[in-house]
Amino acid sequence: MCYSTALRKQKEQIEKELKQQQIRAEFSSTSQFQPYYHLNGFTYGNLHIIKMDDTETIFDAKWGLIPDWAIHNPENFRKKSNTLNARSESIFERASYKESAANKRCLILADGFFEPHHENGQAIPYFCFQPTTENPTGSLFLFAGLYNELEENNLTATILTTQANAFFEEVHNKGKRMPLILDNHYFEDWLDEGISEQEINEIIAIGFTKTEFKAHPVSKDLYKKGIDTNKPYIVEEVQKDTLF
Repeated sequence: MCYSTALRKQKEQIEKELKQQQIRAEFSSTSQFQPYYHLNGFTYGNLHIIKMDDTETIFDAKWGLIPDWAIHNPENFRKKSNTLNARSESIFERASYKESAANKRCLILADGFFEPHHENGQAIPYFCFQPTTENPTGSLFLFAGLYNELEENNLTATILTTQANAFFEEVHNKGKRMPLILDNHYFEDWLDEGISEQEINEIIAIGFTKTEFKAHPVSKDLYKKGIDTNKPYIVEEVQKDTLF
């Protein structure tokens, strides 16, 4: 699962890093983007996506996909259904996702996310990121996602998840899932309107990024109510002993 993300860079840096990954996209003029250290999916805040029918624009999209048949009452749908994540193995079977899986795929921007690691019956939040020489605190990466449009400029989105690899099995050691972070070789294919269901499933199976991740424990404030965790300290490494 992936219910908390980070995107700490300024607009200009995001657009620059996208160009380095062969994506020429700029933020929509209507985007409300502000850098953030922690976005909790259950607040249904904005993710930032590149969608199939406009690969040159970065749009805001409410986290939690609302399918066409629930557009008339999205609040009621959210009470009954959690669509923050979509299990990649079943996107063509689930009513909430199959239309978007075929026709409304997207790339979702992030430079970090949080996963629970369990020790002695306790959940310890870990921050996961891709350090590079140029960006030791974390480079930009892109989740595979699905979106839907409730009305013009009112988008919703979900992050695909898949079975954890060896690294994320150690991090997310209870659920053993991970978000599907695409290798840049598959960006164009994921947004291609002409690919088949089989080809989509092949990307899901082999498309996970080859760039290594790191993960470290962070403050357990992440799991507490009434605390503003959209602060720089929430991504900083802490000693495990201080969490209890």
